[in-house]
Amino acid sequence: VLFPARGKHAGRNINRANIIRPWLFLFPALAALSLYLAYPVFETLRLSLTDRNLDGAFVGLANYKQMFSEQKFWEALTNNFMWLLVVPAMSTVFGLLVAQLTDRIKWGAFAKSIIFMPMAISFVGASVIWKLVYDARPEGADQIGVLNALYIFFGGDTPQTWLTMPFWNNFFLMAVLIWIQTGFAMVILSAALRGVPEETIEAAIVDGANPFQIFFKIKMPQIMGTVVVVWTTITITVLKVFDIVFAMTNGQWETQVLANYMYDKLFRASDWGVGSAAAMIIMLL
Repeated sequence: VLFPARGKHAGRNINRANIIRPWLFLFPALAALSLYLAYPVFETLRLSLTDRNLDGAFVGLANYKQMFSEQKFWEALTNNFMWLLVVPAMSTVFGLLVAQLTDRIKWGAFAKSIIFMPMAISFVGASVIWKLVYDARPEGADQIGVLNALYIFFGGDTPQTWLTMPFWNNFFLMAVLIWIQTGFAMVILSAALRGVPEETIEAAIVDGANPFQIFFKIKMPQIMGTVVVVWTTITITVLKVFDIVFAMTNGQWETQVLANYMYDKLFRASDWGVGSAAAMIIMLL
């Protein structure tokens, strides 16, 4: 008489274990996400609605109104959109171009290694390198900056302070991130191109397709998903760009970006309200 009951009891234990077991595996990840992602987000949101001091009173959307009224915020937002338009597009295009061309030469592996090498350099290290590239010495002195040395060599009169030229200096800063991210795009897209079935390419050649038609009509449609992933990954990197601007111009000469604006508010002005509001804008973007 007891065995059926014991069987039912065992069945309930097994069902309960099946329900609990997945959560035991998920718990470490959920705990880490809650502690290091969810909690900071909600705490930042709370701070963005309080006075500038950490123990400040609730002020609603006052910090956002103050932020939207500042010219530096709109400068940073405009520059961020410029970065978003240029850097992902140029990095992806150059990466795709290099991936395609290096597969057609014998020393392609060596070329890929050289182009990927900037990925091993930190953003601050790359910024120092490029700051030397843009270096400007007084007129008549030897130019150690490569760009000014070339400018003077080809007939320029006065060395240019490239990083202090409003509007154009943003593109000089973007060049650093493009230089770094091209290697990343090249590696991912090179793998995608190698995954294109040879049969489709051979069939296109038999049908009389030229190299451009093979690339744009055969290869590109098959790797478009990978292109979107690369573009999206670089876009997220661009939204968080901070090191390059901080190390090269510190946001001066109209080069401010959102992350640098947030840093200035949080750690220089000690304005936790507006700084947290800027952090929320970056997260929403």
